[in-house]
Amino acid sequence: MWSFGSPVLVGSSTSVIIHLLACIHNGSLTHVDSAGNAKMVDVGNKTSTQRVARARAVVHVGEEVGRLICENNLKKGNVLLVAQLAGIVAAKRTAELIPLCHNVPLTLVCVDAQMHKDKSAVMITSEARCEGKTGVEMEALTAVTVAALTVYDMCKAVSHDIVISDVCLLSKSGGRSGTFHRKE
Repeated sequence: MWSFGSPVLVGSSTSVIIHLLACIHNGSLTHVDSAGNAKMVDVGNKTSTQRVARARAVVHVGEEVGRLICENNLKKGNVLLVAQLAGIVAAKRTAELIPLCHNVPLTLVCVDAQMHKDKSAVMITSEARCEGKTGVEMEALTAVTVAALTVYDMCKAVSHDIVISDVCLLSKSGGRSGTFHRKE
């Protein structure tokens, strides 16, 4: 398992390989076949339900860039609006970006990007909905991630000291695994 606090592999690589092989053998890895090859999960027998997922990302831009965003004074245009649009487009194209992700018939994608002056950060949230046989977590996460990258792209001429952080699933509902709400 990778520790995101440091670039060090936790445990020996042999134990990680043994764990993965055990998961493959007992079938607990849903996207891996018995030979260890990647596969797409068959959702054909699942029941269609209302699926909703919400995600978040934070883009730490610093005071100067934050001021320029608030004044809508960056050369590339309205950062928050373009980021919102980029997030919506990205959610709709998630299956093209994530190899084993199903193409989900989205019924709604909302992306919100707000500048928080006190934190010198753009807070991005998304919500994705569908009526389907698989969840929309990846669509919600893709939306906030691409929106965050768009903020970076639009602001990089002023500063390269921009940090994208805290990309996470906030909640999801629908399907066999039930409801999830992040505790913060």
